[in-house]
Amino acid sequence: MTSSIAPDQDPQVVTEQSSGEAIDTARVVSVPATLTVVEAVEFEQQVKRHCLSQPAPETIIIDLSQTQFIDSSGLGALVICYRTCHTKGIAMVLRGVQEQVRMVLALTDLEQLFTFEPVAGEPDSPALKPEMRFVALTTHPSVASKGKRLIDIVGALVGLVLTAVLSVPIVIAIKLEDGGPIFFKQVRCSWMGKRFHIWKFRSMVTDAEALKAQVKNEVEGPLFKNENDPRITKVGRFLRRTSLDELPQFWNVLRGDMSLVGTRPPTPDEIEQYKVPEWQRLDVKPGMTGEWQVNGRSTVKKFEDVIRMDLDYQKNWSLAYDIQLILKTVMVLFSKKAGAS
Repeated sequence: MTSSIAPDQDPQVVTEQSSGEAIDTARVVSVPATLTVVEAVEFEQQVKRHCLSQPAPETIIIDLSQTQFIDSSGLGALVICYRTCHTKGIAMVLRGVQEQVRMVLALTDLEQLFTFEPVAGEPDSPALKPEMRFVALTTHPSVASKGKRLIDIVGALVGLVLTAVLSVPIVIAIKLEDGGPIFFKQVRCSWMGKRFHIWKFRSMVTDAEALKAQVKNEVEGPLFKNENDPRITKVGRFLRRTSLDELPQFWNVLRGDMSLVGTRPPTPDEIEQYKVPEWQRLDVKPGMTGEWQVNGRSTVKKFEDVIRMDLDYQKNWSLAYDIQLILKTVMVLFSKKAGAS
């Protein structure tokens, strides 16, 4: 094997190619010890250059044998590279995946997406030990904070009691309007892009998802929002204005899919449009409330503003800041500024 580095290439991201007649059969991209946003951007660009090269290789091997840490940006780069290779008809294989990285892929349900190069003497897909924990993989201190988790559990239990009381009139109102389902379940993405089902009291017509293509998106970028969405029911408008539709999410918080305070939980189709740096917002768990909730969520029209607020939250995070945002949220909900997300 011979090794070469392009003039504009980060010296930490090394590309190898087979010698001799099979020179274009496979390319090897070596990944550095940490794959965070800076390295991830260069890595994604390097793989894209190989995909666009002529002649294109049949296989691109991602050598992760030296990689000990990967955050959401690194994970996003892997996913984006996989899609790029798939579009070009190029196979992408992961080589030498270390236990820490394998844990991330398993915890985010992405282990089955990738093809792993088998190691001599080892099974093709070694099983992870059940006692493994993600604490060693934390991309942000809030993820491993026991204090934050305690606040989440206590808050979720209190919230579920409140939900049980308020659900009686809410359920009656929903049923009387159109007789449809009480709850709305949707796939969202949590920490590092792990998918989960978010729960809400239904605020739209029963075939809302099928009608989505007929509604104009008033927000720039991957987000979807329409202030006068015709799919919202009369009861639903009240529930959204008061944020009562989000009460069932206390169950998501208790389960650990969400936090009381965090970033806005994106949908999988939103993430598919993300560039590598935008995956940074997934370094923390999504929350029932956060910067976007207390800073005019109804007026946010640009995706870049959402990214800015999410990164501001990560930068300013502390238990005291979480409590501050919770108190601000309560104040917003009892003011005229409350709006639907």
